[in-house]
Order: sequence, then structure tokens, then C-alpha cells
Amino acid sequence: MSQDAFHPNFPAASPADRSRVHHVRADELDAGTAQTPGMRRLAAITGKQVGAEKLWMGQTHVSASTSSGNHHHGDSETAIYVVSGHPEFVFAEGVGDAVEEVRIKTSPGDYIFVPPFVPHREENPDEREEAVVVIARSTQEAIVVNLPRLYVLDPESPVS
Repeated sequence: MSQDAFHPNFPAASPADRSRVHHVRADELDAGTAQTPGMRRLAAITGKQVGAEKLWMGQTHVSASTSSGNHHHGDSETAIYVVSGHPEFVFAEGVGDAVEEVRIKTSPGDYIFVPPFVPHREENPDEREEAVVVIARSTQEAIVVNLPRLYVLDPESPVS
């Protein structure tokens, strides 16, 4: 990490330094994170980057006319802010033979909350524009469990 130009004598912080504010520039995002087919995740606020212990934050890009694979994020709560494009978030809801896919259509400025262990996927139906979202998770690392299909999370069965 480089120091800010307006603080020429201010040394760059190590991720272990929890006594000051850290700055992660757009060109310092880390692509070395868990991935799901159809999307590209870039990490910004992590233990490796800034010494975060309880929070993970980054961005996800979904190309035009692309659908991610089905996945969930383990015991992590996930908050999503739509920066650009019109991504759709798909999950399963219902019981028995009445299970169906639910699709949430979004626009820039919208927020999405994904509870722990809920299977879902992101889709970008736009044929021209990439969708970009900012993601924050309650666990420090980007937990991604890729799944072969969507299914309804049974609220009566605790997931561990």
C-alpha cells in the first residue's frame, strides 16, 4: 500500500496496524479471493489488506448476459449495494412441490441482504452493460460455497 501524496512523511501502514485509518485504492483490489463461475470478486477490506478481523468488503462484477453459479456464503451475513447495471438476485422459496425461483430485479442505489446459508445466484440479463455491486460480509473472509442447484433453506433445521 502506498502513502497518500498529501502526507509525504506519513509512512504506509502494515495490515497489523489497528491504530490508524487504512486506504485501499481501486488499483489495489485483490482478485485472489473465492470465485463463482460467471462473476469476478475483488477484495478490498480484508485481514490481508488492512488487518480487518470481523468484516470483509469488496466488489463483484457480473458481465453482460451472464448468470453466476448457485452458491451461499456459509455463516456470513451479506449486504449488497448495486453500483451499476440491473443485476437480478435469484433464490428458491416454497415447500414441497410448490418450490419456485424468486427473482429480485434491482437498479443502481438498491441494497440486498442475503442471510447466512441462503442459496442464491446473481444474474445480469442486460446484453450490453456489466453489473457492479459492492459487498460487505459479517465474516472477515469471503466465504463462498458453490452449489449444483438452488434449494429452499429449511428454517426449522439449524445449519452449522
